[in-house]
Order: sequence, then C-alpha cells, then structure tokens
Amino acid sequence: MYDFVVVGAGPAGSRFARRAAETGRDVLLLERGDVGEPLACSGHVSADLWAFTPPGAREALLENEIRGANFHVGGPGSKGERFYRDRTISYVIDRVGLDVLLADAARDAGVDLREGHSVLAVEEDQEGVAVSVRTDASDGGGTDDAGGSSTEPTTATFHARMVVGADGPVSTVRRECGLPEPGEKLQGLLAFSTETEPADFVDVHLTAPSFFAWRIPRGEAGTEYGLAAPPGENANELFDRFTADYGIEVGEVCAGMIPIDPPSRVTGHRSLLIGDAAAQTKPFTGGGIVYGMTAADHAAREVDPRDPDSLAAYERAWRADLSTEIRLGAWIRRAYSLPEPLQRAGLRALSGEIDVHMDKPTSVFSTDQLRAFLSRS
Repeated sequence: MYDFVVVGAGPAGSRFARRAAETGRDVLLLERGDVGEPLACSGHVSADLWAFTPPGAREALLENEIRGANFHVGGPGSKGERFYRDRTISYVIDRVGLDVLLADAARDAGVDLREGHSVLAVEEDQEGVAVSVRTDASDGGGTDDAGGSSTEPTTATFHARMVVGADGPVSTVRRECGLPEPGEKLQGLLAFSTETEPADFVDVHLTAPSFFAWRIPRGEAGTEYGLAAPPGENANELFDRFTADYGIEVGEVCAGMIPIDPPSRVTGHRSLLIGDAAAQTKPFTGGGIVYGMTAADHAAREVDPRDPDSLAAYERAWRADLSTEIRLGAWIRRAYSLPEPLQRAGLRALSGEIDVHMDKPTSVFSTDQLRAFLSRS
C-alpha cells in the first residue's frame, strides 16, 4: 500500500509528490497522458517560481525576461498605459518543459511516476483509498499492486492511505470524493505566432468580458496570444477577433478551464486537493503555478497519511498563506468590469513605475506603493 496516490503530474502534483517522498513517504504519481501534454497554461511567472524548482531550472526553461506591462482598455492599436520597473519583474518560461523538469525531480526523489494512467474511480474507506485506472498501452500496459503488466490497455487498482487530487479544473478526484466545486470556471484559450521581436513588455487588453486578453513576447520562441472569458461567452469568437485585430496568424489553439474562487473545503476523509483542482489560483490573472506549489508544500508538511485528522492542518495552513492574496485578487478583478471611462482614468492615474509583485496583491497596498500612487494624483 502506498502512502499517497497523487493524480496529476502538473506543477502542484509533482511538487507535492517530490516533497512527500523526500520525507520518506511512499508515493505513486499518475498522469493520464504524457507529462506536460497537452499545453493548457501560459508560462508567464514570477521570480518566486525558482524557489520551487531544482538547480539549473532557470537556464533550462527561460525564454524571456519581462519588466512591465501595457494595459489597454481597447484592442490592438489602442493607447496603453505603461506599468514598469527598471529591472526584471517576471519571466516567460517553457511551460511544457517546467512540467517535465518537476516530474523528473519527483522521480529522482523516489516517486513512482506512471504516465498513461487515467483515473476512473476513487473509493475512500476507514483504512485508505482505492484508485481505479485505465492504462495506456504506450506506457507498457496495466501495472497493479501485484506487479502484473500487459501490452494492451487495461484497468488496474492502486491502494493507498490517501489520494491527492492535482488533476486540474475538471478534477476526477474532486468528483469521486464528493468535494465541492470552485466558485467559477473561465474558458481559457492561447496560441503562438512566429513573431520574435525583442520586447520585454506584455500587453493586457481589458476587452474580454470580466477578464482580459494578453500578448506575451517569448523571445526566440515566438509570441503568445491568449484570452479568458466566463461561460456563456463565445471565447473562440472573441479570440479569433483578438488575433485578427493584431493581424497575425497563430498555430494550434490550446484550450482549458481556469478555476477561480476556492471551495469551502478541499479535503475529504482520506483525500485532498491541490493546485487547479482546489482553485488555488489568482482571480485577477488566472495563474496558479506558484500558488499550487505553495499549497503542495503545506500539504507535504502537514498531512500524515496515517492520520486523517491531519488534513485539517493542511486546510488551515494553505488558507492562512493564500486566502488574503486570493481575496484581494478578486477585488482587483472587479476593476475589469468598471465602465470604460473609469478604467481609463484609473489606469492613467496609477501608471508609471511600480513595485508590485505579480503573485501578491497585498503588495499593491504596501505603504511605499500607496505613497507612490498618491504622489501621482
């Protein structure tokens, strides 16, 4: 019996698996396809990312350095208000490469990583969990606790003391364990063009209903275009219009859901959620790489797989760390829906040099930053 079966080898799942294994836990990490595929998330991150990665990650993953953003109330061609620093404030990375690197680090720590394993069902009882999976023939067939294998897709069941759902916005573990849904799920789209202009500013367009569209220069890797919108909006039509207004052609469009607003509970009897499965994301950008790995570290420290009562300590720890940032991020997002004249006036008044951390909305309300904003009024 494993201590943990972790479902999902994205950043949160691989980080938890690695940290748990480093404390002596016996961990099985399941990924439904190949690690990192398909891409469904932007690779624009803060410098805090490097605290969660193994040595050499920056050199292996870095595509561009960013020192500011142009915020537009209108679409391409509209005048933007510039927010900047005189140094790098964020990074653009190889997003698929990040997943692979973190999964490799988990494997190096002793995690049993298996790709091509799709979870079908999860059953919790007083002693542990049973996780039923369908295996992909490309992974060498089914492998169960007894060590059996086959060359054809088959089913298998793994037993553990606890299950960790790191399986994204549409989480099978969340559904199977009867845990509540996030408050909201946005539709996210992104694609890449071949433009390689040497730019170090992102463009943010407050044109998608209650959210925004973006353009991120990725150095020699090209340029990323993306957009997120609430359900009910035609995100594909909005995205096509956005890229057409820029006058560019993009490659294959990647789509995914972006969970916003964590549910009141992310733990069950012998189950816990981390990352996008728990909606541990920034409401004002939809990003969740650092938040998810922060929560993963709390889970690895607090949860004893032999003691279900320890799950309460995880709930307290991650919320104490992130809930204020998430709450303030939700307030910032409300500004996206203000009337255009107010948006323009606000951006004009606040633009200029800033010292704001992209993962920490509390930094917007720091004494120094408020003083800087007031001096421009």
